[in-house]
Amino acid sequence: MVATMTQPEKTLEQIVCETGRYPVEGFVFVQECIGAAADAVHGPPSPEMERVAQYMTRKNISLEELRQRYEDGDLPAWLTLLLDRIGGPEKLNRHVTGQQLCWAIRDTALKRWGLLARQVLAHWGITRTEDIGAIVFALVDNGWLSKQPTDSIDDFNHVFSFSEAFDRAYRIKLEGHNCDESI
Repeated sequence: MVATMTQPEKTLEQIVCETGRYPVEGFVFVQECIGAAADAVHGPPSPEMERVAQYMTRKNISLEELRQRYEDGDLPAWLTLLLDRIGGPEKLNRHVTGQQLCWAIRDTALKRWGLLARQVLAHWGITRTEDIGAIVFALVDNGWLSKQPTDSIDDFNHVFSFSEAFDRAYRIKLEGHNCDESI
């Protein structure tokens, strides 16, 4: 999954009302974690990538449209130069898999809320990785995210057990010690 550069079809509030399962905060958190997952998999975006992304947002064009315009030579010279410098439009695809996103959500939640991570997510109705998939595909279906042809909601099935991932795997780094203490 990857964030789109075009205007979404509906607001998050409309999507929340239609799905009726998760609050806006859950959707926002999942979106935040997509960026964290992309950075973990691909590294942070370069300044050139960010300039291209800003152009795409201003002009409301998708990555596919950008690719086509690049191939047709129908872009401003400065933008073509930036794209050439980063290795072409395909380098802008910061796709992450469902599994990668699930692990990034776990890691981000643990960093942000520690031992309360599982409870915060449960408060939003997110109690299994399948819930993450439901949120992601609601965003995909409404133009907030794009997916690869090989992406499936099934990619989110049983990625990990929340009790294992949040409770048993949590570790506290003790100051001045070379080891972690398990909780």
